[in-house]
Amino acid sequence: MTALLDFALPDDLSAHEPPEARGLARDAVRLMVSRGEAEPAHHRFGDLPGLLDPGDLIVVNNSATLPAAVRLDRLAVHFSTAREDGTWLVELRRRTAKASEPYGGGEPGEWLPLPGRATLRLIERETPRLWRARLDQDVLPYLREHGRPIRYSYVPADWPIDAYQTVFATVPGSAEMPSAARPFTSELVTALVSRGVTIAPVTLHTGVASPEKDERPYSERYEVPAATARLVNLTRRNGGRVIAAGTTVVRALETAVGPDGLVGAASGWTGHVVTPAVGVRAVTGLITGLHEPRSSHLLMLTAIAGEKSLARAYEEALRKGYLWHEFGDTHLILDK
Repeated sequence: MTALLDFALPDDLSAHEPPEARGLARDAVRLMVSRGEAEPAHHRFGDLPGLLDPGDLIVVNNSATLPAAVRLDRLAVHFSTAREDGTWLVELRRRTAKASEPYGGGEPGEWLPLPGRATLRLIERETPRLWRARLDQDVLPYLREHGRPIRYSYVPADWPIDAYQTVFATVPGSAEMPSAARPFTSELVTALVSRGVTIAPVTLHTGVASPEKDERPYSERYEVPAATARLVNLTRRNGGRVIAAGTTVVRALETAVGPDGLVGAASGWTGHVVTPAVGVRAVTGLITGLHEPRSSHLLMLTAIAGEKSLARAYEEALRKGYLWHEFGDTHLILDK
């Protein structure tokens, strides 16, 4: 990450609760719009239909958020990613007064007693932070009964799982909310469709993204349906814009691009990391939140927006007091 996007994020620019708790509708959060070399423009998210053209396509992530945090007396277990063999990647965290912090303990073969008379067995480290582990119960029903949504110290209180779902959420599987689509409402979707903007789904189940670590993204499960692939290719061919609602959507679509530059139906695991060197071939725009300094997401945004344009936008967001994180404000990056 270059110095242009290595910045200090003041604590008061973290969104500490959902916008509804601040007296705002979901689609009333701020929306900064970047268009190439132009100065960023400022809107509300509800203005989105007027910022797009008939024939544009928004691709959304239909993954639903799990209550993926299970709390013990001193530790918390964050369930991240399901494996085909029934094991899960999990992160162990030490509970603090505000939320939790990374915990470096644990040994292969160790058993952790969890609420509800469940037992989690640590198998081996998958990454320096994540363990491969096995629960002695079916995980999804267990989390529905005993889990809470994952939150970090910048969100000091628990919020119900509904606060972490988007209007598109239909396929359970994400450890953390695909938050770029949170500001969409049913009424806004209707307005977009009435405008002539098409909306199509992909699925990518997000894993945990601990804010204390600056790590390369690991593999996540995804699916790009054939119908969505066709719409992406048709939109590009007809001169429309393909706008990803979130970095998860970019990852899924760019994984599904073939050697001919067309998107095809695809599913499985993706370890694809979008960087300026790799570039993008499927998407021409992005709806996203505001990302932390040095995060890998900023490399993806640089690949779409260009480094100077993105640095200008982040300077503007800091100056204007935009709010960061999953309950914060939003950023629309367009190529024209």
